[in-house]
Amino acid sequence: MSHLSKTKTCFKNFLYLEKALTKLEIPNFNSKSLNKSNDLILLSKNKNNDLSFNWNGQFFELNVDYDYWNQEYSLSHFLTRIKKEYATEAIVNESKAFGFYPTDLNKISNGRRKITLQRFNNTHIY
Repeated sequence: MSHLSKTKTCFKNFLYLEKALTKLEIPNFNSKSLNKSNDLILLSKNKNNDLSFNWNGQFFELNVDYDYWNQEYSLSHFLTRIKKEYATEAIVNESKAFGFYPTDLNKISNGRRKITLQRFNNTHIY
């Protein structure tokens, strides 16, 4: 018997989550009812294997049926990959509000990332 499980996440921004999933080229990614529910659905070929990120009013919860999880990587690895892309999107986009723009993004050998941001001051012209 299958059982749908909810997993709490740290994802609060719909656009950053959507961009992270798009960058990871998650197969069959589909956003559903964007204006009404803010739920993100990951569709599979098997109708019983849908994953969804559902908005609970504070953050997105991952809903998955562990009995139908048949990916080549664990669910934990799947979430780790999304967290990295989500964090990159958040850092780059939030820093733009303060006038910073990314000049370099490097992946370090241990899986971490280094983002270089720069801000130009155009108020002082000499």
